[in-house]
Amino acid sequence: MNPYQVIFIVIAVLVMGAFGGGVIWNIRHGNAVLRWMQAGLPMIGEKTTLRWLGSSVVELNIQKAKPPFRRFSLVLVLQPRDVPWLWLWSLFRNRRDMVILRGSLTTAPRLEYDMLAPQSWTGRSALARATAAQWGTEPIDELQFAAPKASLSVSIQNAQHLLESARQLNPTIWRISVRREYPQIEVHIPMPRPNGSDAQLFFEAVRLVARQTMGE
Repeated sequence: MNPYQVIFIVIAVLVMGAFGGGVIWNIRHGNAVLRWMQAGLPMIGEKTTLRWLGSSVVELNIQKAKPPFRRFSLVLVLQPRDVPWLWLWSLFRNRRDMVILRGSLTTAPRLEYDMLAPQSWTGRSALARATAAQWGTEPIDELQFAAPKASLSVSIQNAQHLLESARQLNPTIWRISVRREYPQIEVHIPMPRPNGSDAQLFFEAVRLVARQTMGE
């Protein structure tokens, strides 16, 4: 066996080992978060469908949710640890394990706006879209607020109250989007720590965010 074959085999073993280890880590971590959520999800709806999309994304859907939701989805997005070069690229792009909450509400919001962390993975791209749409922007705490210019001064007041409620989910907020069409509320936050928080309090905070989005 020549040296090139040895190098090729070593690289192949390392890549396959990294792939297997990354898959196992993501699945274990994702399942731990899902088990933690079981105590709180019935507050949103009784019948939940779950599917894994590869080893980095888990999607939960509740088609018939309880008020203030009509429909609710939750997506766990994990770093692509199964592919080392994609994992390194995701770290460079500031992509971290995250939860995306999306909901259709019983009453549509009157205003549309975004609150974004410009340095975050999803916040950066959303801010670029808001700029392309010629929305006005203002700083709001450590985030960037964006809304149609005609409603900017009014919606920023609503947004401040909503941000305070959203921080009950996690002190770090990467994105909050409010729209009149689905998803009428969308929140991006870091992945919860199953051992560090209460699932029922988490989902009660989700319901509070939804109610404030509707203006209650």
